[in-house]
Amino acid sequence: MILQIGPESSILVRAAAATILVLHISGGAVGLVSGTVALIARKGGRLHRIAGHAFFVSMLTMSAIGAAVSPFLDKTLDPLVGLFTFYLVATAWATVRRKPQTIGRFEIAAFLLAAGIVASNAVFGVQAATSTSGEIGGYPPAAYAFLGSLVTLAAALDLRMILRGGVSGASRIARHLWRMCLALSIAAASFFLGQQQLFPAALRGSPLLFLPEIAVLGLLFFWLVRVRFARGFRTRATASGDRALRS
Repeated sequence: MILQIGPESSILVRAAAATILVLHISGGAVGLVSGTVALIARKGGRLHRIAGHAFFVSMLTMSAIGAAVSPFLDKTLDPLVGLFTFYLVATAWATVRRKPQTIGRFEIAAFLLAAGIVASNAVFGVQAATSTSGEIGGYPPAAYAFLGSLVTLAAALDLRMILRGGVSGASRIARHLWRMCLALSIAAASFFLGQQQLFPAALRGSPLLFLPEIAVLGLLFFWLVRVRFARGFRTRATASGDRALRS
């Protein structure tokens, strides 16, 4: 994200733009590091909880700024990605903070937000498909279709959870894991693939920049398998989630 400020802008405007940019970049950097630590740390341990808190705050900061600023940069997909990332982190956090098998107004509001993202994404996707250039906001219909499929899945799972009155046990931990990991994967893609100008010329366009995203998704699969099939881990993970309610 680059904020273009004209030379005639006041010092206050320049300072505000610089602050926003620093917060966005710092939030993304801290989110990448803390998210990685949370993934590899022992689940329920002190390091995992500290990294999780840092990830939560930094990712909300980064995604909120991205979603708010992107429309001013003539982007259409980017604010939707920012909102989706914000939604993923917030709902993942709420999953372990909420008592098992209970829901509240937050879960309903989160579902409505996801549904709104799906609707907005569909509108932009149709506009991109029918435009003379074959894209809108710099993105083709396929980009909107990919994001739309992810958000639709998340919204459908939200609706199922609401109708069931909440989640508990392994399903509760799995919901927390996949949403946090997907948010981390989006942050990694935004940095390693979306900011390639920051890397040496030899790495730009290299398949190596896909490795961080693949690693996150691989760890997600590993932890989901453990949660679903390792009985001892399920017991410890559930207890860890309950401790999060008191921390």
